[in-house]
Amino acid sequence: MAKETSDRTTIDLFATETRRGRPRSNPLPRDQQLKVNKRNQIQRDRANGLKRIELKVSQDLYDALNDKALASKISRSQLIELILQEQVTPQ
Repeated sequence: MAKETSDRTTIDLFATETRRGRPRSNPLPRDQQLKVNKRNQIQRDRANGLKRIELKVSQDLYDALNDKALASKISRSQLIELILQEQVTPQ
């Protein structure tokens, strides 16, 4: 099969020079990207004066919190913060 110089449909089929594909948007592998992003998120939270609290809850409570947050049109963490604030604030 001869190479046709005027062929625009399969111009790269017989190309002598190899072109680079799409460049990688991030040189790090995905697991390292996640670690870097998490570290940056924690630093942003600290800069905004936020502290981290982790807790484990049952699936039923988790679903109930999600439903209530969705109904209230706020995030789950905002809902939990409101609930905790109500319990801590003296009446």
